[in-house]
Amino acid sequence: MTQTIAPRVRTLVLLLLAACGLLLTTAGPASAHAALTGSDPQQGVVVDKAPDQVSLTFSEKVALSNDSLRVLDPKGKAVQQGKPFEVSGTTYGIKVHSGLPDGTYTVTYQVVSADSHPVAGAYTFSVGAPSTTSVSVSGDTAGGGVVGWLYGFGRYMSYAGFIVLVGGAAFVLGCWQRGAGVKPMQRLVVGGWLTLTSATLLLLLLRGSYTGSGKVGDIFDLDLLGNVLQTKAGAALVSRLLLLAAAALFISVLFGAYDKREDEEKRDLTFGLAVGGTVVAAGLAASWAMAEHASVGLQAGIAMPVDVVHLLAVATWLGGLTALLVALYRSDAPIESAAVRRFSQVAFGSVVALVATGVYQSWRQLGSWSAFTETRYGQLLLVKIGLVALLVGIAFISRRWTAQLADTVVRQNKRAPQKERVAASASGSGKSKGGGSKRAAQLARQQAAMDTARQKRTRDADPNRFGLRRSVLAEAGVAVVLLAVTTVLTQTEPGRTEQDAKASKAASSSSSSSSASAGSGAVTLDMSFDTGGTDGKGVVTVDFDPARVGGNEMHVYVQRPNGRAFDIPEVKVALTLEAKKIGPLAITPDRIATGHWSASNVQIPMAGDWKVAVTVRTSDIDQTTVSKNAQIG
Repeated sequence: MTQTIAPRVRTLVLLLLAACGLLLTTAGPASAHAALTGSDPQQGVVVDKAPDQVSLTFSEKVALSNDSLRVLDPKGKAVQQGKPFEVSGTTYGIKVHSGLPDGTYTVTYQVVSADSHPVAGAYTFSVGAPSTTSVSVSGDTAGGGVVGWLYGFGRYMSYAGFIVLVGGAAFVLGCWQRGAGVKPMQRLVVGGWLTLTSATLLLLLLRGSYTGSGKVGDIFDLDLLGNVLQTKAGAALVSRLLLLAAAALFISVLFGAYDKREDEEKRDLTFGLAVGGTVVAAGLAASWAMAEHASVGLQAGIAMPVDVVHLLAVATWLGGLTALLVALYRSDAPIESAAVRRFSQVAFGSVVALVATGVYQSWRQLGSWSAFTETRYGQLLLVKIGLVALLVGIAFISRRWTAQLADTVVRQNKRAPQKERVAASASGSGKSKGGGSKRAAQLARQQAAMDTARQKRTRDADPNRFGLRRSVLAEAGVAVVLLAVTTVLTQTEPGRTEQDAKASKAASSSSSSSSASAGSGAVTLDMSFDTGGTDGKGVVTVDFDPARVGGNEMHVYVQRPNGRAFDIPEVKVALTLEAKKIGPLAITPDRIATGHWSASNVQIPMAGDWKVAVTVRTSDIDQTTVSKNAQIG
């Protein structure tokens, strides 16, 4: 039966790893955790006089480099001067050359948010009148490409290593102390330590390129590495490496001196290892909390320790589950049902802590019920909640098998002394014959090996143990996918930040529209669209100036849900005055820049309530038409 199970285990593990790889590769670049909430000049505006500087406002503080902000003329030539600087609070600026000629200018930015994630984007404004531009910003993404994929993989492996290291050690120390002498258990915990250490070193090397150029050649740039060490994220990674050195000492004692002590001598050492291990594990968890979501935003002083408890609960539960799986499948020494019951109790406490801290984190990162469905962070969180619920359901099944396993283990333990007496009798009879002692010893060893193999076959054939194996394997499979979703979630813009940025941008747009309307009668229409493709959601904005009978300037802006310019192949506009049965009047605007189209001298023949229909095409086959009415004339 064991031979039949093993290939299934390997196949399932490979399928789970492939699924997790798919999750990570389709995650895309890291989403902006600091969102652009305003700018001066504003996106898409036409100013009469060239500005002296360009400023951008973000939802939180960001870190700047010399090339963080750039202003490019229609030919793609940089017109900024000096270094970016902080204007006030979360507003940052860059000086531009005086006397800029008329035309459309592109502002690009690439900064690092306070929670350590790179943020990049671009927008356009015009001086005098719009013009065509050779600047393309569709490829300006942060944390993308090969380096971004490697960084995401490193994050996943670091979480996995932490869970196996902390959870495996806690399982041995708190639930199954005999496991300290079991080779597969030793290899599991040491493997977790090696994985976490290797992943941390990889992240440290990738960090400079990940938040900067994104080039593979910059991974081993020592100057970039020096700059990384001066950042909050770099300090967190270095702290993690130092704590891993302490963890190595803990592992050597746990699987060395601890295993060799007698039961009475183990008590004091168990207490010392428990205290020391908890401190090291909490420190490792804090290396994430001090540099990511928990360290910024609302109630950071409370969120950081809550995040530490959350990570420790996850590690204790899922890491202990992995250790239990290894004990059931790889260990020759039978694991007692009492150890499984102890882990069941520990896992229940971990789930309670996980739910309590998770509720607080969800409230802090989302802020509203609507964010569950309207933001990517909320949607991923719903997936995570579903996986946790599934995991808890399977765990209840495991508890049933654990209870049924107890009687089987008791019967096996009763048979063991009888087998030992038989072996001892064979050994004694061999010695009495003098010259046959070597032969008797060989027979005793063979008998012991046969007894061990028979005991293993009996244990593997036990339906209760087999049922427990299957349920624990199912738990581990769900846990692997859950870890992948969590990794993607930590790289996604929090729902609260996304919604606040949208509200700020809408207020700014409304203020700008009202100002323009008061001065010239301009009309601005915002319409959300979804073409149904893999990347088909966005917002299209149509401006008519001065929105009167006769000639008008029309500008069309297409943005992603996060406010960044959306590079799509085609936009069409049609005007219909249904009350007078006029139209549709087709308009095909010219592409000015990424996400920006314009048409001059658009003729409106009559005043009235015009239906403005916009057809947006995001791919060769994905397109949709959205419409809204506007009073013109």
